[in-house]
Formats: sequence, structure tokens, C-alpha cells
Amino acid sequence: MQNIFLINGDITKASVDAIVNAANTRMLGGGGVDGAIHRAAGPELLKACYEVKKVDGKRCPFGDARITSAGNLDARYVIHTVGPIYDKFAHPEEVLASAYRRSLDLALKNDCKSVALPAISCGIYGYPPQEAAQVALEVCRRKEYQSLTMTFYLFGEEMLAIWQSAFNKAE
Repeated sequence: MQNIFLINGDITKASVDAIVNAANTRMLGGGGVDGAIHRAAGPELLKACYEVKKVDGKRCPFGDARITSAGNLDARYVIHTVGPIYDKFAHPEEVLASAYRRSLDLALKNDCKSVALPAISCGIYGYPPQEAAQVALEVCRRKEYQSLTMTFYLFGEEMLAIWQSAFNKAE
């Protein structure tokens, strides 16, 4: 897994082709990672999000992803994805895996080589970090993503330790 890295850091400082945003279905900013990315990117990102067409009132459904320009971030793109609200889905692991897959597929489709990823759904959406790490790393290890350099930006030493444990078990 030479192409997957874990750090305790601020995803808004990543210098990559694409930053994955743990968004909500409206894609207009929010709390946690989503709010931080929108604040750092500035008004250009919000404008780009408004340009994404709504389908059934949602710019990005659960388990899906959309790509926009990155505003003031040191990235070409922001890939917005919506993970599951853990206790609202019968099979949250399927929705979370889909969110990561769809994000990485968009990165490849847009000729990205490097991607910064958050711990999707591990904040207010309540996904247990140990389970989320297993799902995320399983997706990222897939053969079709070996050309990508993927760096998980994890908030705090505790979250980093949880993901590092899952990473070590997967090797």
C-alpha cells in the first residue's frame, strides 16, 4: 500500500490534484470538514457548487460524488461526496464504500494523480471510525486505484491511531 498515506493534518492545506470533501446533499457547506473546505476555498467554491444541477432536490445523493473547481485551495478540484448517516441506513458500509469509489473514479476520470481524503461520515454522521477506516482502506487498495497517491488527512492523534491500526491490519 505504498500509494496510501495517513497523516494528522488539515486537509485544506493539501497540495494535491483533488481534495475530497465530506459534503452534505446540498453541497453548500456545513460543519466539520465541509465547512473548513468551504471557508478555505472562498466564495468561488460555493459558486461552483450552486452550478451543480439538483436532482430530486439534491446536488449530490448519499453514496455519490460530484466534482467542482477548488477555489483558493492548492488543488485543481474538490470532489464532493456524501457518506451515510450511520444510524439511518440499513447497510451504511455499502453507502460509505460507494462514496469512496465514486470519488476516486471521478479523480481518475479527471486525470488526477494525487488525492486528499477525509474520514468520510466519521463526524456528525456518526460512523464509527474503526469501521469506516476498514471500509475506506478496502476501497483504496483496489487495483484500479493503484495509480493514485491517496493521503488521508485525519483530525487528531486519536483518529490517526485508529486509522493506523486498520491500515496495519490490512497489510
